Amino acid sequence: MTERNHESGGNAPSRQRRRFAGISSRAYEHPADRSALVALRKLSGFDTVFKTLSGLLPERSLRLLFLSDSVRVSDAQFAHLNDMLRDACYVLDLEKVPPMYVNQDPQPNAMCIGLDEPIIVVTTGLVELLDEEEMRAVIGHEVGHALSGHAVYRTILLFLTGIALKVAWIPLGNVAIMAIVTALREWFRKSELSADRAGLLVGQDLQASMRGLMKIAGGNHLHEMNVDAFLAQADEYEKGGDLRDSVLKILNLLPRSHPFTTVRAAELKKWSESRDYQRIMDGHYPRRDEDKDTSVTDSFRQSAAHYADAVRTSKDPLMKLVGDIAGGAGDLGGKLRDKFTGQTGGSPAGKDGATDGSPGPTGPEEPRNPDAPGSQGS
Repeated sequence: MTERNHESGGNAPSRQRRRFAGISSRAYEHPADRSALVALRKLSGFDTVFKTLSGLLPERSLRLLFLSDSVRVSDAQFAHLNDMLRDACYVLDLEKVPPMYVNQDPQPNAMCIGLDEPIIVVTTGLVELLDEEEMRAVIGHEVGHALSGHAVYRTILLFLTGIALKVAWIPLGNVAIMAIVTALREWFRKSELSADRAGLLVGQDLQASMRGLMKIAGGNHLHEMNVDAFLAQADEYEKGGDLRDSVLKILNLLPRSHPFTTVRAAELKKWSESRDYQRIMDGHYPRRDEDKDTSVTDSFRQSAAHYADAVRTSKDPLMKLVGDIAGGAGDLGGKLRDKFTGQTGGSPAGKDGATDGSPGPTGPEEPRNPDAPGSQGS
């Protein structure tokens, strides 16, 4: 851990913070995000093909737009943001510092885009909303996107979304494009969880990361907000309601490129308490020079195991029902009806008070363990 040292190029952190030399993005990537990225990196010529598309995509136009109509961060402009950017690249050992721009927009937002070279854009609304440590986590989040290569796929997503709007009048064409966009959005929501982890590794201040997410959700009123109460919202959101609410959650989530803010906070806190995070902080993490040897099969197996565990431990009514079906629970028709209608009773019993030969009436469903840890479903 090193203090800022201008004689060594000015890239050391401004306060004591652990540096992760040679860290691979696999160290912090969400399992679903990591499996997709590992597979894509294994495709011969994949990067070349996508970078060739830069001639078809509006990337050059975007670069010129930000250069001409935004403020480029440097030692002369927004110097404090420039220091944070270099700090983040130093901590994650990203050799080439991506250009960053501040764009006039009251909506708090940040993004990392680009096929050939990533660029980071933050809005004035975000700069004015967050304090230094909260902003440091956000910039670390965007640098995490750059290290993972997410900027390439984010640019493709923006391009395809634009195409979908243009061909909306062509039924089959729109369906085909929107199917791809929906799949990309699901992947990108997981990539946002990955980048949140990168932001925590850069800032190394969980409370600052939590505060930043709360402010994005509720504005600059920290004296009116509480981290524990904010996290309790995520728990209530996941386990509350019946199957109708579960379906509405899915419908609300589908058009979004980011997970809901309370869910992001809960997921980040859970990861900060995990053995994986502690191992990284102790200096035990995968190196990027080992990326070429990573097994695609193992990565997909880890992703599948994550989703299976998410279903098994989820408090969401739909996910619990899926877990029951996978576990071979009986009277699935009755369970489906009861969960969807919000009833707690079972199917009507026969004359002898039994159903399907089972003794006694069908009673309320056996409650699940209320202490089982929650997990965001897909």
